[in-house]
Amino acid sequence: MRMKTKLIHGGIDGDPQTGAVVVPIYQVSTYKQEGVGQHKGYEYSRTGNPTRFAVEKYIAEIEGGVRGFAFSSGMAALSSIIMLFNQGDHVVCGNDVYGGTFRVLSKVFNRMGIQASFVDTNDVAQMEAAIQDTTRAIMLETPSNPLMTVTDIQAVSQICKARGLKLIVDNTFMTPYWQNPLHLGADIVFHSATKYLGGHSDVVAGLVVVKDESVGEELHFIQNSVGAILGPHDSWLLLKGMKTLGVRMEEHERNANQIADWLNQRKDIAKVFYPGLADHPGHDIAAKQARGFGGTFSFDVGSGERADQVLRKVKWFTLAESLGAVESLISVPARMTHASIPAERRAQLGITDGLVRISVGIEDVEDLIEDLEMALR
Repeated sequence: MRMKTKLIHGGIDGDPQTGAVVVPIYQVSTYKQEGVGQHKGYEYSRTGNPTRFAVEKYIAEIEGGVRGFAFSSGMAALSSIIMLFNQGDHVVCGNDVYGGTFRVLSKVFNRMGIQASFVDTNDVAQMEAAIQDTTRAIMLETPSNPLMTVTDIQAVSQICKARGLKLIVDNTFMTPYWQNPLHLGADIVFHSATKYLGGHSDVVAGLVVVKDESVGEELHFIQNSVGAILGPHDSWLLLKGMKTLGVRMEEHERNANQIADWLNQRKDIAKVFYPGLADHPGHDIAAKQARGFGGTFSFDVGSGERADQVLRKVKWFTLAESLGAVESLISVPARMTHASIPAERRAQLGITDGLVRISVGIEDVEDLIEDLEMALR
C-alpha cells in the first residue's frame, strides 16, 4: 500500500458496529464490565480509549513501528520518553533543537538526576566524546529547529548500536509522509502532532512510535501512570487532519521550495536555511534519507530591527508560535520559540535576532511571495 492510500485507509478504517466511515468520538470515561476484569478491551479512558487507540494504531502503521501512543502535547510525549530513563542516566541531544526540548532537559529533568549534553549531531567526534558510561540515548531533530541542520540518521544509529544506546528522533518537521526514522535505524520517533499532522491549528497533541514491544510496554506504563493522554475529541480531530497529510505536505513543499529559492537569490538576505536548496550543506543527506524537504525554513534578514519590520508588514503570514498549518505562519525564534535558550548559546548556534522562521502554508505561492516582497521592501 502506497503512502497516500495508507493515510486514508491505515489503522482502524471506520466503525464496524454502525458502518460509519470514520471512527466515532468515544466521549466516555469508563466502561461497563461483565465481571471483575471482564471487559471488552477498555476499562478506564486514562488507560485506553477507542478513539485514542485509533490514532495510536494509525500512527504506528504510518511510521512503521509496533506500537503508537497519543499524548496531550508534543512536550508530554517527549517528557514521557525521558521518563523511560532513571536517575543518574545521561542523554546526548542535538544542540539545535526546539527551545522547549532544551528547557525540559536542562531545567526540569536535570533536577531529577537525568542529565543531558548538547552537541552538534553532524560532528561524529563531538558526539562520541559526549557519550559517558551513564549515557542511555542520543536524541536529535532532523531537520533541526530553527537552523534546518540535517543529521544522517543511519550514521547516528550505527553509533547507537555499537554503544548499546537508544536513538530517539523528533520527526515533526518531516512527518512520516516524507521521512520514516524507524526505517533508518531509530528506536523511538516522536512528533508534535500539533504541527503538520493536525495541520489546521485546532489541536494540541503529541505522538510517539516505538519499534520494540518491550519499550512499548514501558511507555504505556508511564503514560497510564502519569496520565498525559490525548482526549477523544482531540484524537478525532487529529485523525481527521492526518487523512489529508499527503496532499498538504506536497503543497507545503512546492510553495516552500519556490519561496526559498526566491529568497536565496536576493542580495538583501544574509542566508536561507532550507535543505531543499542545492547549496544547503545537508541537502544530499536529506535527499538520501527523506522523500521530500518539508515546508518550514528560516532566513536571516540581517538585524532584529528589520525582522520586526517584516513582521509588522506581512499580510498573509500570521505572526504566531507553531508551524505546519494550512495558513502560513511567521516567527522570530530568538524571541519566541527559542527564547528559553540563553542569549550567549543562541549566538554560538547562529540563532540571530534577524533570523525569521516561516512555515509556508497552502495559499497561492504568488500571493505569499508578493507579501514577503512588500514586507522586505
